Formats: sequence, structure tokens, C-alpha cells
Amino acid sequence: MSRSINASRLFNASCFALITTAFSFSIRAGILAELGNEYGFSAEQLGTINSMWFLGFPISMVIGGLIYNSIGGKKIMQFAFFAHAVGILLTIYSGGNYFTLLVSTLLIGLGNGCTEAACNPMIADAYEGNKMSQMLNRFHMWFPGGIFLGALISKFMTDASLGWQAQIWVIMIPTLIYAYLFWGQEFPKPKVVEAASVSENIKAMFSPLFLFIFVFMALTAISEFGPQQWVGLILSKSGADPMILLAITTGTMAVARYFAGPVIEKLEQTGVLLGSAILAAIGLFLLSKVTGGVAYVAAFVYACGIAYFWPNMLGVVARNVPASGALGMSIIGAVGMFSSSIFQPIIGGWIDTAREKATAAGLTGDAAELYAGQQTLSTMTTFPLILIVAFTVLYFWMRSKKSEPAVADR
Repeated sequence: MSRSINASRLFNASCFALITTAFSFSIRAGILAELGNEYGFSAEQLGTINSMWFLGFPISMVIGGLIYNSIGGKKIMQFAFFAHAVGILLTIYSGGNYFTLLVSTLLIGLGNGCTEAACNPMIADAYEGNKMSQMLNRFHMWFPGGIFLGALISKFMTDASLGWQAQIWVIMIPTLIYAYLFWGQEFPKPKVVEAASVSENIKAMFSPLFLFIFVFMALTAISEFGPQQWVGLILSKSGADPMILLAITTGTMAVARYFAGPVIEKLEQTGVLLGSAILAAIGLFLLSKVTGGVAYVAAFVYACGIAYFWPNMLGVVARNVPASGALGMSIIGAVGMFSSSIFQPIIGGWIDTAREKATAAGLTGDAAELYAGQQTLSTMTTFPLILIVAFTVLYFWMRSKKSEPAVADR
């Protein structure tokens, strides 16, 4: 590796870029109710605005994965800064215009996807062996960690009646920091020869294991992002503070990811995924039934479930299909975000439908909102239930492969 490459500075810059992504997630979750009340948006309209964040993410991840080998991660991160900065400013000065909010949220999503497309392979190429795995886990720690910080900031600013525009300005802080840290830095070259070839990447992605992860990444992502993005509306009348619930969830995820090594070593990646699906299903079921302080306990259980979904889905690919390279990692991340984009307006529609049912049943006010939120969470529990079945199959599939005589070194 060239001496001109400052791995530590690149890693720190990547973390601040991921914090930008996390702030754009949690702070937007915190202002959804205020946007709806101020401009009269329905839950479905808010869901469509949300979907732009999740749509921009996979678009730029896929494109970034395709061009990473040819133009390098540095130029991808330059575009990420442009998209983040313009998207933030357009949101602040949108005046509540629905179309402008769609465009600005899409731009922020594009910036977020570029961050994943550039930083994941960059960290993998900047470090060796176990250090690489450790640094990737610590990098991904900052998504829930950033959401945790953003949730607390959003709660404080909302309680202080500082306005949603001021909250969006906060997202600009880590944006400027990562731009400064990346300035003038060179990115490392790919370590794996096959990973530097797009044709080899595509060939590797047609393996049964990659296709399996591709399909079920969609459900792990929506199991994680669906309840969190809508927490402000779904649990606003549960008797528990929605942003504290989000902070507990993401704080628990950050700690769990930081100490992921011993857990994965003991249970292996597929065992961790199966256990995660079970805990996520239990947590969502509890959240759909309980109220008051018990909801915080339910949020903790749910967080323990979803904490290892994203990094371990990527980890299964990186470890078992290494020739898929930066493109493979981008494709897996992209399908997760794309599924989340598709489901955002659907979840909004579930909330609207549940509200109509509550009204028809004679419920009003807080009781109607609580019913709508719990019904929506109950529906979402279907996602991790399906994953329990899928990851049980994966667990025994991978165990059977290990018991076979090795014919080649993966």
C-alpha cells in the first residue's frame, strides 16, 4: 500500500460520512409528524417522501459499485458531498413544497448510497486480515450510533421548539467534516485481482449463496428500517417517548456491533442471522402489544435482533463470495435500500388504513392513533417471521457445505 495513503484519516472521514447518513435518517424520523401537521401531508405522502431517501440510496450504490474500479472512491465521495449539501439546503428552503421535498430527499439518498459504495471497499482495501473485519464492524457501528445521537438531538430540539429547519441544519455538520477529512486524500487500490474486474464480479454474483442473500436482504432491511423510520408516528401514543425508543434501539445496535467479534466467533455468521431474526420477531411482537415503560424493554429486544442483520449479510458475501468485489457489496446493500423504498408508502398506507378501521370501530384521538400504530407493527412482524424460516435453511445449508470435503480454498 502506498505511503501516501492515510488509512486512519480515510477511516475517520468514512465514519463522519456514515454519521451524515444516520443523521439524515433519525432527524427526518423526528420531524415527520411536524411536517405532516404543518403542511397537511397524509401518512402516505410522508411515506412517498421517505421512499426517495431509500430510492436514491440503491441507485447510487449500484452505479458507484459499477464505476468504483474505473474512477475510484475519491470521485464518488466528491459527488456524495455535492448531493448531501444540495439536498440539505433544498430541504431547508423547500417551504413545504411537496415536489421539492421529493427531490431534496432523493439527493440526500444518492449521497448516502455513494458513501456505502465508496467506503465499504475502501476500508476493505486499506486494512488486512482481522483488522479489516474489525474496522468494517466499527465503521458500520456509526450508522446506529449516528442515529442514536441524531435521535437525542432531534428530541432536544423538538422539545425546545427550535423548528424542523434547524434540525436539518445539524446534518450539515458531519457533512462538512467528512469533506474536509477526505480533501486531498488518495484511496487504496483493490487487493483482490478478481474484485477489480466487473465481469468477474458479475460472474461471482450468480452463485446460489449470493442469490439467496440478495433475495432475503430485502426483508432484513425493511425489518430494520421500517419500524425505526416510522417510530415517531407509530408509537407516538404508546406512552413511551418515540425518540427515546429510537435512541435505545440504535444505541443498543451500536454497542452490539462494536462487540460483534466474540458473538460471531461463537455462533458463526449464519447462527447470528438466525438468532437475530428470532429476537427481531419477538421485539416487534412486543412493541405491537405493550405500552408505557415496557415498550423500552421491547425496543431493547428488537434492537438486539436487528443489530447484526446488515453487517452480517454483507459479511456472508465478503467471506464466501469475495470475487463479487465492491460491486457485489453494493448490490446487496442496494437491494436492501430499494426494498425499503418500495415499502415506505406501503407502510404509510397501512397506517392510514388502520386509522380508518379505528374510526369505524368508534375509537378517537390517542386511542385511534395507538390502535393504528400497533396494528402496523403487528403487520411488520411478518418480515422477521419469514426470515426465521429462511435463515434456518441457510444455517443448515452452510453447515452441510462445511462438512463436505474441501475441493478449493475459498
